[in-house]
Amino acid sequence: MYPFLFRMVLSHLDAEFAHHSGMAVVRLLGMRVFAGVTRRLTAPDAALRTSVLGLTFDSPFGVAAGFDKDVVGVRGLTALGFGHVEVGTVTAIPQDGNPKPRLFRLIPDRAVINRMGFNNRGAAAAAARLAKLRRSPRPRSVIGVNIGKSRVVDVADATADYVRSATLLAPLADYLAVNVSSPNTPGLRGLQAVQTLRPLLQAVKDAAGTTPLLVKIAPDLPDDEIAAIASMAVEEGLAGIIVTNTTISREGLISDPAVVAAAGAGGLSGAPLKQRALAVLRQVRAVVPAHFAVIAVGGVETAADVQERLEAGADLVQGYTAFLYRGPFWARQINRGLSAGIGRA
Repeated sequence: MYPFLFRMVLSHLDAEFAHHSGMAVVRLLGMRVFAGVTRRLTAPDAALRTSVLGLTFDSPFGVAAGFDKDVVGVRGLTALGFGHVEVGTVTAIPQDGNPKPRLFRLIPDRAVINRMGFNNRGAAAAAARLAKLRRSPRPRSVIGVNIGKSRVVDVADATADYVRSATLLAPLADYLAVNVSSPNTPGLRGLQAVQTLRPLLQAVKDAAGTTPLLVKIAPDLPDDEIAAIASMAVEEGLAGIIVTNTTISREGLISDPAVVAAAGAGGLSGAPLKQRALAVLRQVRAVVPAHFAVIAVGGVETAADVQERLEAGADLVQGYTAFLYRGPFWARQINRGLSAGIGRA
């Protein structure tokens, strides 16, 4: 049913409008009157329960940052079967993001190009919503909070900006992720250089206190830089690393080059990222200790993809883009596929 709906209706809508429409459905499913029924249809098998970062996840499969930027869909995403929701990216200062249009589908590639630019209502608003979720007795997924640099803040002042967000959000998050790898904020990816990243992470870790801290990196870094960042994250006592963010590469796309060119700059996500994201995962896992958490994201669409990431050393796996192509019961499909694999093991 959903593939037909996507082909006949949703694919003809503006991509960002379609996303907001989908989020409205997610929020509806999170309402108490609907959440219980939905959860009965989607609840992961107990055998999928996973312990990572000192936390218990109902499933190793969760939603990547970018889908729920303002902490409004956690209840609905929980009801749909996701084991965790990474909200954000949240910035200390509210911002509208880049001019529209800024989200584009590449349907033949099952991919998306985005240059959203961290559009969000700011850390204080996110903190208020997180506090409300924490006060509620209703069950919810593990919540990670992804933080980024405010656009109006100079790169030289980035550390203080991240610390401001961490101070507000870490006490309310199950884990905190530092995003220095989006291609859509000018100068941000330059913070991934080890000599710049180390003091930033030290300061954010101090602000985060006992909340597990992770860093999210880009797939476009050279292999030696990826290894250096992973080693540094271990040395600085971080809890883990997220691999990977979107890519600025357009290599290997089958979509019409004119359509790709018209979409313009931005991060590419979806199926074309699969092989590079998997390679980065394997490289990182090879240089970090077993206790160090690795979250894999990029090009994940099926249960087989998730299982491949777990076998390659991921502790958790995230997805986003395939949600647009697979529909609202995507997490249930993944979880049932994983459970079937466990049953055959």
